[in-house]
Amino acid sequence: MNDSVFHRIYDSYHQDLFQFLIYLVQNRQVAEDLTQEVYIRVLRSYDSFQGNSSEKTWLFSIAKNVAIDHFRKQNVRKKRVFDSFDWEAIQLTSPDMRPEQVVQLDEEKSQLLHYLNSCTGDQKMVIVLRYFQQLSIQETATALGWTESKVKTTQHRAIANLKRFMSNVREGEMIYDK
Repeated sequence: MNDSVFHRIYDSYHQDLFQFLIYLVQNRQVAEDLTQEVYIRVLRSYDSFQGNSSEKTWLFSIAKNVAIDHFRKQNVRKKRVFDSFDWEAIQLTSPDMRPEQVVQLDEEKSQLLHYLNSCTGDQKMVIVLRYFQQLSIQETATALGWTESKVKTTQHRAIANLKRFMSNVREGEMIYDK
């Protein structure tokens, strides 16, 4: 991989890639480290990139795997025993977000991120890729290594969960206001 290709990829996708990782780990420093790891993997494996998907989809696939590795390592460190990593059962949350970072987010975005953390890891990744990164269903499926049907089903369930969480809060606010 020559420098001009790397710089083009970096300039084109760095912001989207970083945002994807920060939504997943909710820690700027960790997201920066993971972004660096993504680019290291890109440098190592660009020659094997076959072009079956777009470069952006390929990068998000690498970023997803880097995030999985991060959460696995984090899980192992906490438990000291690693049985298995079940994306449906374990939520992708990081308790490392500092209070001042939460305050900086506008209230609506903060609420959405809070409720997004209540979703499963699969649901969280689909919502981030589909709505924050604006990938198509096909691109999301390719990035996650899933079928389009699984992306659609996971997206539907995530939206249903988010609606349920947000409506419960609104109902609670309305009751509280009365």
